[in-house]
Amino acid sequence: MAQMTLYDFKDKVCFVGVGDTNYGALYRTKDPRRNQYTLGVEAFKAALDDAGLNKDEIDGLILVRIPSYQLFADMVGLRYLRAANTFRGEGRMSALAVQYAAMLICSGLCSTVAVVYGNDGRSVGATYGGEGEGSSPYDVLYGMTSPGAAVAHMWRRYMHEYGAREEHLAAVATSNRRHAGLNPKAVFRDPLTLETYLTSRYIAAPLRLYDYCLINDGAVALILTGAERARDLRKPPVYLTATATCTDLTFFYTVDDFFRDGVRRCAEAVFGASGLTHKDIQVCQIYDNFTPTVIFGLEGASFCKYGEGFQFVQNGRISLGGELPVNTSGGHTSESYMQGFGLHAENIRQLRGEAGDRQVPNCQVAMYICPAPICAAHIMTRR
Repeated sequence: MAQMTLYDFKDKVCFVGVGDTNYGALYRTKDPRRNQYTLGVEAFKAALDDAGLNKDEIDGLILVRIPSYQLFADMVGLRYLRAANTFRGEGRMSALAVQYAAMLICSGLCSTVAVVYGNDGRSVGATYGGEGEGSSPYDVLYGMTSPGAAVAHMWRRYMHEYGAREEHLAAVATSNRRHAGLNPKAVFRDPLTLETYLTSRYIAAPLRLYDYCLINDGAVALILTGAERARDLRKPPVYLTATATCTDLTFFYTVDDFFRDGVRRCAEAVFGASGLTHKDIQVCQIYDNFTPTVIFGLEGASFCKYGEGFQFVQNGRISLGGELPVNTSGGHTSESYMQGFGLHAENIRQLRGEAGDRQVPNCQVAMYICPAPICAAHIMTRR
């Protein structure tokens, strides 16, 4: 395959505002009046305040999972926009929405773009599986109606090929939980022990309860603008230094390379475009709809060799204070499943030095990785 050629985003686009909801508080209640729109409005207003902007300075709007940009724009008083669009509610879309915002800014079509994600999954009883929507009919015949079942098969195959055991995944789940214990907005903050992990029930063997993301209500808003304007706003700018995607599309969610080859292409592209190396990465957020994807992502991005990821995550290496802190807000299994957007928010706060008790010291370079049918990687930096 030809080498990926990237547009040079370096020093051109910045994250200048971030807002989100209190996931733990939302998890404790269900409210029929709560919906994707009202949650998104809350996050949008928080992001505007964070950036020190007023709504009339927003000229681009990208929604994710929120169905109607017309209704949302009317709710927040955005009328004369230069761009508006809505993305599907899939975790792989978080990186694409950020890229779309960056392209609008770099092209000159927009100056300041809000990306808003809203999810009322807990209140409406979403399951993200069982219906078979989007699944191959051949998978559905055998009960394979969810991404969780597909990833369970991939992890089973990985175990067979490399000698990993079920308990190796506990290192990912327990690390996420340790980080969530330092995050006042996280849903699950109580310690998770190896014993508790191993005695939890299977959802789709060999994946257990704590290997799964948690469905919740919540919202995240990100505001992006050009670098020159960003320097005059309220908070220190966070640069989108490099970004890349690579599809790994089949008719099935299960793939025999564990999404690693797609991630590898993305990682090679962003390291090449940024001029940075693996040693420069101080914190990494990896899209973890299920815990095996953290291992797949680390291997794909070449933080370790193929087949060595299950060993790489052991002994605190991916926890705060370790060699490569991963999912420092608690990730999708302990903070909340905001389909990649909470992970973007965490990188921004780490780079600003706003992560509180979970702060990586003097954090200047962060990475985001998504192992999925649309693989993605960002490198984000502070100057």
